Amino acid sequence: MGWLVVAVATAALAAGMARLGVPSAALFAAVLAGLVVALAGWPRTRLRRGERLELPAPASKGGQAVLGVLSGALLQPATLAELAGAWAPVLAAVVATLLVSVLAGLLLGLCRDVDAATGSFAMVAGGASGLTAIAGELGADQRVVAVVQYLRVLLILLAMPVVAVLLGGGPGGTGAATAGGGVALTASAAPWWADVLFTGAVAAAGIWLARLARLPAGPLLGPMVLAAAASATGLTQGATVPAPVLQVAFALIGLQVGLSFTRSNLRTVGRVLPTALVLIVLVIAATAAVGVPLLRLAGASTLDAYLATTPGGLYAVVATSADSGGDTTLVLAVQVLRLLVMLLLAPLIGAALGRRGRGGRRGT
Repeated sequence: MGWLVVAVATAALAAGMARLGVPSAALFAAVLAGLVVALAGWPRTRLRRGERLELPAPASKGGQAVLGVLSGALLQPATLAELAGAWAPVLAAVVATLLVSVLAGLLLGLCRDVDAATGSFAMVAGGASGLTAIAGELGADQRVVAVVQYLRVLLILLAMPVVAVLLGGGPGGTGAATAGGGVALTASAAPWWADVLFTGAVAAAGIWLARLARLPAGPLLGPMVLAAAASATGLTQGATVPAPVLQVAFALIGLQVGLSFTRSNLRTVGRVLPTALVLIVLVIAATAAVGVPLLRLAGASTLDAYLATTPGGLYAVVATSADSGGDTTLVLAVQVLRLLVMLLLAPLIGAALGRRGRGGRRGT
């Protein structure tokens, strides 16, 4: 009964947030629902004193696997073709973004109660939902990572209408980006049953292969690598994750984060936010200052170069580029490459920085 109430509350909150144009509404709603449950110790009739309601491990791994399939499925043949024509400046922009965001993460790690791994995962620009999902497994505080990652996405979305107008885009791009951008990218060219079969088969096979290879963050990275290989070679025939399945995955990741909150680490997050806000603004400015000139060398317009190198908000920037008549394929190609690189390097970053972290502040 307790889980049913949590599910209904999450669905209602997600529907309301979606109508307001909140990005990843299901994930945000689930975080809030889980936070309320965690802080209230509810439902008390189902929990012994001192116990907490926790998301079952299979549900957590399933949510990660679905996000992995979605991330890998974005690597289409057209994306690879676009990257092949401008690989040097694109790769340089991606590497620059990684270095800038990791440096900002190390600075965030100097804050009280935040270690280097947590700071880096919180600031790394590449797949907010994916990094949130695997941060705890890789030695970071999942709660801090979730809040800071989506604060960056929110700031990017709020600034996008102004930037689009100043750089020559239309004034109406952000509406589509915020409310419906995800629909455009996740729309499938395959029948619904092919989407379901593709998602289920790749998720299951990816988890199994990751377990055999002992891959860190395997439930997400295994399906992502397998989906990317199938998609890049055209084997998927346009199949992707069905929208309802994706929303459930977002909700599972959100609950995993929300249920892990306590009053103590909620205060920690509050202390970190002012510093994180300043660093996020600096990261956005630095990646634009480095990435825009590099992409201009590849023939991109100033607006497309900015959108392609924006550190987050994949669906929003692609939708804004489409609305402004820009090179949407280039923007998508650069954003997808950055997302895949950041997620693939996440275990290495965690291993390198985890030793420097102070113990006892991990996620779920």
